[in-house]
Amino acid sequence: MCLSRKAGALGLLAILTLGMASVPLSSAPAAPLRKVALQTDWFPQAEHGGFYQAVAKGYYRDVGLEVTIFPGGPGVGIKLRVAKGEADFGLLRSDDAALAVSQGLPLMLVMATMQHDAEALLVHAESPVKDFRDLNGRTVTAPVSMTWIPFIQKKYGIKFSLVPTTYSLATFLADRNVIQSCFLTSEPFLAGQHGVAVRTLPLTDTGYDVYQGVMCRSRLVREEPEVVRAFVAASIRGWRDYMEHDPAPANGLILSRNREMTAEQLDYSRRAMIEHALVEGHPDRGEATGQLSLERIQREIDVLREFHVLTVPLQAAQVATTDFLPASKP
Repeated sequence: MCLSRKAGALGLLAILTLGMASVPLSSAPAAPLRKVALQTDWFPQAEHGGFYQAVAKGYYRDVGLEVTIFPGGPGVGIKLRVAKGEADFGLLRSDDAALAVSQGLPLMLVMATMQHDAEALLVHAESPVKDFRDLNGRTVTAPVSMTWIPFIQKKYGIKFSLVPTTYSLATFLADRNVIQSCFLTSEPFLAGQHGVAVRTLPLTDTGYDVYQGVMCRSRLVREEPEVVRAFVAASIRGWRDYMEHDPAPANGLILSRNREMTAEQLDYSRRAMIEHALVEGHPDRGEATGQLSLERIQREIDVLREFHVLTVPLQAAQVATTDFLPASKP
């Protein structure tokens, strides 16, 4: 081989060697995503917006999770589904969580979705019922197992009859004497759509102020804390994004999965959550998105005991943990 051709061959070899060095010879396969199921309490709606935002924007995938959201509805049995392992996480009020734990279900609250419960009583605008004392001798349509019912009756020394809710406004709209449980984020909007003026009596005004929370099996907390931590972190990220920025990614998913939902109702519900500080709470009280206070949960337990709703001694640490929550909002 002549000198010039040899030099050319060496040059080509050098170029090929450099090129090969810049390309990895093999790449390790990505770790599989941990599949996780979340059981919600109702059909897809803005009150679940943070979870859908985390799905839509890939926040769960960022922490190694593949999250499936199971829609709820009447009689879905969230506590049993989570306790039996049919779902990893479920939505539950903190008072219901305390009752479930007192009954032996192996559940633990790990974060809040709402710092304050959105439940209220819905009355017609011209109703003589102005406050909770005015319920005495009347009839209220509500889920009859709700723990706030005996609390209100005992606190105000009143009695009212109960009609089990059908989760429909049809009777309320037809009869101006009906008093019905509702959510500040939903039924007032639906009544307005039918041209009916209404007022609400928020349950928090009675001092009955509970969390809407996320629970999981106690075994998951013990055996896979990294899964719980990842789910909580990504969910809080999703909720902050949904409430503070563009909710369109979550809303798109919600509308595709709930044909009865409308963009107008989603907008109303999100604005109501902001107006009533339901998700972020009141920062001056130490509240923030996702946060739980064991002291506050203990006060809830003490109230339930005082009014004989909860019949066994219970400590907040048996019901909830703050181990997976951020110390403060970044």
